[in-house]
Amino acid sequence: MTTRHKRIEAVLGPTNTGKTRHAIERMLVHQTGMIGLPLRLLAREVYDTVRGLRGAAQVALITGEERIVPATARYWVCTVEAMPVNSATDFIAVDEIQLCADPERGHIFTERLLSARGSRETLFLGSDSMRGPIADLVPSTCFSGKKRFSELNYVGERKVSRLKERSAIVGFSVENVYEIADLVRQQRGGAAVVTGALSPRTRNAQVAMYQNGDVDILVATDAIGMGLNLDIHHVAFAGLAKFDGRRFRRLTRSELAQIAGRAGRHVKAGTFGVTCGAEEIEPGEATAIEESRLPPVKRLQWRNASLEFTSADTLIASLEMASDTPLLTRAREVDDITALRHLATLSEVQCRLAAPRDVELLWTVCQIPDFRNISDNAHAALLREIFTFVHDDGLIEDDWLNRQVAPLDKTEGDVDALARRIAFVRTWTYVAQRRAWLGDADFWRERTRDIEDRLSDALHERLLRRFVDLRTTVLTSRMRRNGNLMTELGDDGEITVEGQRIGCLKGFSFTLDPAANRGEDKALRTASLKALGPHFELRASKLMRASDREIMIAANGAIMWDGHEVGRVAPGAAPLGAVAIETVSDEAGEAVRKRVADRLAAYVSTRLRTDFENLRALEEDGALDGPARALAFRLVESFGILKRSEITAELAALPREMRAQLRRHRVRFGQYSIFLPPLLRPAPTRLRLLLWGMRSNLKTLPEPPPSGLVTLPSDLETLPGYWQMAGFHPAGQVVIRIDMLERLADLLRVEDAKAGFRPSPAMFSISGTTPERFHQLMVGLGYHAEPVSDDPDREATDSQMAAMQHSWIFTRRSVRGPAAKRKPPNRKTKRSRGAAGGVARADPRPSTHMDPSSPFAVLDQLRKRL
Repeated sequence: MTTRHKRIEAVLGPTNTGKTRHAIERMLVHQTGMIGLPLRLLAREVYDTVRGLRGAAQVALITGEERIVPATARYWVCTVEAMPVNSATDFIAVDEIQLCADPERGHIFTERLLSARGSRETLFLGSDSMRGPIADLVPSTCFSGKKRFSELNYVGERKVSRLKERSAIVGFSVENVYEIADLVRQQRGGAAVVTGALSPRTRNAQVAMYQNGDVDILVATDAIGMGLNLDIHHVAFAGLAKFDGRRFRRLTRSELAQIAGRAGRHVKAGTFGVTCGAEEIEPGEATAIEESRLPPVKRLQWRNASLEFTSADTLIASLEMASDTPLLTRAREVDDITALRHLATLSEVQCRLAAPRDVELLWTVCQIPDFRNISDNAHAALLREIFTFVHDDGLIEDDWLNRQVAPLDKTEGDVDALARRIAFVRTWTYVAQRRAWLGDADFWRERTRDIEDRLSDALHERLLRRFVDLRTTVLTSRMRRNGNLMTELGDDGEITVEGQRIGCLKGFSFTLDPAANRGEDKALRTASLKALGPHFELRASKLMRASDREIMIAANGAIMWDGHEVGRVAPGAAPLGAVAIETVSDEAGEAVRKRVADRLAAYVSTRLRTDFENLRALEEDGALDGPARALAFRLVESFGILKRSEITAELAALPREMRAQLRRHRVRFGQYSIFLPPLLRPAPTRLRLLLWGMRSNLKTLPEPPPSGLVTLPSDLETLPGYWQMAGFHPAGQVVIRIDMLERLADLLRVEDAKAGFRPSPAMFSISGTTPERFHQLMVGLGYHAEPVSDDPDREATDSQMAAMQHSWIFTRRSVRGPAAKRKPPNRKTKRSRGAAGGVARADPRPSTHMDPSSPFAVLDQLRKRL
């Protein structure tokens, strides 16, 4: 990259040396400048600082999910990934440059090291361990070092109850952070919580509690190691290992030093140690951290930035290219390349890659981060839809985008539910930054930001409620003085503490009585709620031991056990997939929640495996040939039922041997439907309707039709697609179960539809109809019906006609027009065949010895009633 820069400087040293503040001061010396920071939270912090110094009109903020760019902006504060490096500025700084060695994001930092330059000054900030690589790769760099303003000392292990004020406890997963925060709440009165996944709004509210002294303990992930400036006197590690995206590994000395260095403010000394049973840091390693002696970085992560967009294959090949420089090692595959590989194999994507600009668009879409973290396939499916919209229409459809965003716009739920929604909405906040992809980008930016802000406020409130109780010490002394509080659970779920009703427990959901304990001390009410713990534990144990027969899925998606809702079914990533979302109150605790979630997940998995056994086997059959596999995919997408009229072309192209492959999976090729008969049983039908209703985003989930009935009036349910999912075929005024319709079609196939025929008893029996409804059914199937009297020379009255509605002759409309005349059947022929004869007579008279349960006797009774 050719530039007009005059100076490149690397300012290296440990934490608490003022490097970031130095970069801000140097940037403001110039007319224009840009600084890249490793975290969205830190970028927001620096943005607020620079905005306070120069005014909002001169400062821009650009991250993956946030874009504030005034027309008169001169200074750009960005995350490193979002830096618009093609914009010419006098000054550029990249913070935490040692992240060039990070397995996940290192290639981005390395690219900035190699090519990001200010026209007058360039600054790299970070650990002294980067001195060698920077000198080798950027020989013109000038180096300057900075020392800590304060001492840093290792003090060994301390229990949570003995940690000094202004301490930060560091965990390495959200679950670990929550567990520690619960412990701190019980022993110290409460804690602020900070994780990298928090929105800036929630993080700032939590940090404000800590900085203001409302709580003395901060519980955080290693996100605080990346330059967040907090008033921390002591850092306590709750563990020395973390999951890095691929495996659990011990923290490196550099990582320990980066986090421990957050202790101490300016010239005030800081300390670090371990807690919560974590292993001790070895003396030699502790001393090296105290003295900032870190091993040099020997390899930088690198990925080729000169990409080839001729085709998807050439793009992947250019991304996989290795560097000629020994210091640069090819970065491991991350989410964007994984998504690209997956999408490049899909035919619906391949057919749209006609030009390099199409491939470049695909790559841009693949770089949408996987904030949702559901699965690689689910993320790829989302990217495929976005790519299709932007490629075909130029814009993402507003209605489709609204269907994705609207379900996230609710502030109910616990900490985990709200954090999950924030993670989901971050995807759409990121997409909304792509102005060219949206018809009204400003609207969607404002809406997604508004949703994230309200979710953030709700999450802060839940975190406050869950992890902070400033009166815990008062409460603890009262409980020691008064002994255990007496708690009773009634048969109806009513909870009483010391004889006073405080709420109701249904399943695992506790509802506090708003009128209970009026005027009572808040801490005492909290203690009363804690007494519910044993009840939740007991119920969780009973649920774990319960058989699948004791659990059921209701038509509305609720998972019921012991007469109460304990969870809900939600659609999964795959067409036949579903997940269980537990309905557990915050008061139950994470341990109970996890046990309930595990049991419900096992139950839903078993139901899906059992009810959709044949369809799953069809989906997983890798031996199916092309056309057979395509039809199998269609069947899976439609939950095992397809209208034959919708796949005429596919069936015509399906050879006999491939039909045999599908028949081995119980696929029935009927005249009207292609289906799997086992899926018509009541249990699969209920589950199929539930999943279909949820995937169709229906406000009211449909009830299954009454079991055991073959035909029903078609006006019982008017929801489009309902009857197909219920396993019925609409035929005019009635609907008939598709398997019975195919059996009826087999009988009709041998009849002479051109000459006309009368219904047989077997037709009535299979269709389960009265003569009147059978007439409606046949008309609905496209037959022409003409009434026939036993005496062709006698005119029938209306009442007589109604009484003999079973006497019809049916012809195909395509064979015989409605105006055609019909000769009456030959009476002599009928008489010669006996009293029970005739041309397929509909209701032959039963003999006196006829079995009353036979179809003939039943039809005779129906005739008499009519």
